[in-house]
Amino acid sequence: MDFLNTFRGRLLLILALLLVATLGVQYYLNLVTQRDNERLRSEQTRALVTGIALGSNGITSREYMSDFVRREDQPFFDETLKARIKDVMVVDEQWRIADSLEEAIAPRFDEAENAVYTDLSSISGLPRLMEADRLGPDIKNFPVDPAASPELEAHAIPIETSKGRWYVVVILKNDKDKAAWRAAQPLVYTLGVLLVSSLITFLLVFRFTRPIADLTSAARHIAAGDLSVRVDGSKTNELGRLALNFNEMTAELEKKRELETQLQQAEKSAVVGRLGSAIAHEIRNPLNYINLTLDHLRKKFAPEDEEKRATFEKLTSQLKDEVARINSQISDFLNYSRPANAELRPISARETIEESLRIVEAQAAESNITIAIVEHEDVPQILGDPEFLRSVFNNLFINAIQAMEATGGHLGIKISPDGDMVRFEITDTGGGIPSENLSKIFEPYFSTKETGTGLGLAIVQKIVDIHNGTISVESTAGTGTTFVLKLQSVKRICPACNRYYTDENLTFCRDDGTVLIDHVPSENQTVRSLSVKTTTNFDDQTAG
Repeated sequence: MDFLNTFRGRLLLILALLLVATLGVQYYLNLVTQRDNERLRSEQTRALVTGIALGSNGITSREYMSDFVRREDQPFFDETLKARIKDVMVVDEQWRIADSLEEAIAPRFDEAENAVYTDLSSISGLPRLMEADRLGPDIKNFPVDPAASPELEAHAIPIETSKGRWYVVVILKNDKDKAAWRAAQPLVYTLGVLLVSSLITFLLVFRFTRPIADLTSAARHIAAGDLSVRVDGSKTNELGRLALNFNEMTAELEKKRELETQLQQAEKSAVVGRLGSAIAHEIRNPLNYINLTLDHLRKKFAPEDEEKRATFEKLTSQLKDEVARINSQISDFLNYSRPANAELRPISARETIEESLRIVEAQAAESNITIAIVEHEDVPQILGDPEFLRSVFNNLFINAIQAMEATGGHLGIKISPDGDMVRFEITDTGGGIPSENLSKIFEPYFSTKETGTGLGLAIVQKIVDIHNGTISVESTAGTGTTFVLKLQSVKRICPACNRYYTDENLTFCRDDGTVLIDHVPSENQTVRSLSVKTTTNFDDQTAG
């Protein structure tokens, strides 16, 4: 049975069934045609025998054939024979028509009751004689009309009498047009069967070769660089297994490309990091000197005059602000370029958001911007580095406030569970991001601000990747922007009891599902059982 589940087995089975069906239909049609031909031959033979019997009766009887066939008690001349027998003539030794079913050429009687006969040579429309060679020299006395209807045929049967040789001429309808159709009928049926078989074969070939065509098309996409293409691998035959192997190969190629991209990015970041660290060190030294010098100038050389002092303070403050701005840009550059080592631990999602909002609350109040946090029930803790995540939300909140700074608006933060993740939606009602820029906002050094470095969202993307999370953006120009951030939650679902637990590296339930271990990572790695009121040390005992 395994062979029938293969492509070759199914194809051979279908072709065999198709061959048997074709031969069976052809045999049946030939059988029907043969029976039809036998029936027609039987009817023709019966008509000929009846015609000969009528003619013989006309020779031996004083009763004319036309009167005989009209008798109700005659046994064999039925309606079927009447339709097939055109005429029966009795020709005497003097080549006169002694009797006929056609009254126009049958004998007549004159006023003296003498019989008046029609000569055979005077009649017209006599069809061709069948097997005329048997008649010998008598054939010349039969006035065969070449223009007679081809649907009629004549049979001349010689009968020896005491007066000499007489002939019974039977004229029959031969159904020549039907005979031609009967001759062509097997060919037509065969052609029809072949057409149906060809159509079924074409459909089967199309159905069986479609997976191959799909594989060919997918291979072209992969050759063009599109590694996201997949083919249907639901079939259980060789093509299905080939499709599954093809999908696995494509997935591995896609992973390899991603790893190569990440490796290239890591190498690039490492080079830029080393170069940036050296440059930053050389820049920060004079910046620190300038900053310290400004502080010294403000303390030791401030003018006595109040007006001049105010101007002096303003100028030195502006210089310190510019120094701080340059120092901040250097910090952003270093944060993006150098490798990051995150210390992941369970933290509160809402507390992380609230700590970041404190930085922009004052600016939001000055710009008439309202802030709202909506948190769903049962939001678990997230697994993250607090400092890194504050940097993420700081960047997102500052960008949102700056987008609404001129017109005011609303900043909304929504926190909700999303499977094994926690979902953050950060929405502002600013001017939005043009559609042509949406795909570039996470690229390093891309910025639409005159004073921006273009590293803020690039750093956000890098930190989110470190946390095994995702970030996406939706924006409509003139309406606002929504960033959707998903971070790993601390809690997981136990496969044995479908309850939540908080560490993915432990076996949490016994076989009977009665004990659930709830482990919160901490310094002493303690494990607490919810069902058994004991506390054990994880380093000394394996759970579950």
